[in-house]
Amino acid sequence: MTTDKMKIPLQDIVSSVGGEIVGDLAEQVVGVAKIETAGPGELTFLANAKYQKYLESTHASVIVVPRDTPDMPGKTLIRTDDPYFTFMRIVRMFNPEEPLIDPGVHPSAIVHESSSLESDVRLGAYVVVGKNCKIGCRSILMPGVIIGNGAVIGEDCVLHAHVSIRENVILGNRVVIHDGTVVGSDGFGFAPHAGSFHKIPQVGTVVIEDDVEIGANTTIDRATLGETIIRQGTKLDNLIQVAHNCQIGEHTVIAAQAGLSGSTKIGKYVRVGGQAGFAGHLEVADGAAVGAQAGVTKSISSGQVVFGTPANPVKEEFRLHAMIKRLPELIQDIKALKKKIELLEGRKHLDD
Repeated sequence: MTTDKMKIPLQDIVSSVGGEIVGDLAEQVVGVAKIETAGPGELTFLANAKYQKYLESTHASVIVVPRDTPDMPGKTLIRTDDPYFTFMRIVRMFNPEEPLIDPGVHPSAIVHESSSLESDVRLGAYVVVGKNCKIGCRSILMPGVIIGNGAVIGEDCVLHAHVSIRENVILGNRVVIHDGTVVGSDGFGFAPHAGSFHKIPQVGTVVIEDDVEIGANTTIDRATLGETIIRQGTKLDNLIQVAHNCQIGEHTVIAAQAGLSGSTKIGKYVRVGGQAGFAGHLEVADGAAVGAQAGVTKSISSGQVVFGTPANPVKEEFRLHAMIKRLPELIQDIKALKKKIELLEGRKHLDD
């Protein structure tokens, strides 16, 4: 929440985040807000054309806008190449990060004697660290976090409440994992034999590289053999299922409720919409985009944009949707044609 008494001169803001001021250079900014609700003294932004309609009516004192936005009489603007990113940095100026928990190890935490905690590690209440674990410098484990035997946590990681890191999982540096997520649970592998299913041992692990962020209640299964891998800089939303032996490339983003079946390989800089589903043993190449609720049943080439179930290239899917909308009309046309054919056949029969 923005601090009520905080005031930052506009000049100081621009000196910190960059941009070009157009308007009143002496503005004092008291906080940040959405463009449709911002009031006098507050700063807002415009990055999405859908909110253009609020540009004239907003009561914000300062607006962060794209570089090519024309002057607006009576409004103070900050022109920048990336309004969304610039606004994010300004939000942080008004909401500086505060320590999540107190320094040190809470008395109720349990750390096995064979495990090591590097400098400035913070453990909350009821954290459990198993055998032969390593927790890197300045990492924070919030209350109820469980670290399985042999797991390695890098530096500056934040594991929020009730996260479970299973045995032998490896986390890089600056990994953030939100509440309730499980990393390293068994992959879904069962072999049918003699009328029943028999569990296949899941003896692999999960490797999560640097600067990955994982949302709440997501599950990432360990590999049957080898590694399930989440590459550097990738961001996963809440309630995502990543199955055994999946690989997700660098700086990919996946929205909530998506599901990856076993051995799916997703490249770098891929964008995946919410509730998308992936059949196993397929590949999504670098730079592809998968629409929300898409059902991906075959591999996707580099840069391709798909959606629908089964997922198709976007132009093809648009054509299909257009045809489906015309189905009622086409059915009526077919019925009318059938009647005409029946009449013609009846007349021909009479003539014969």
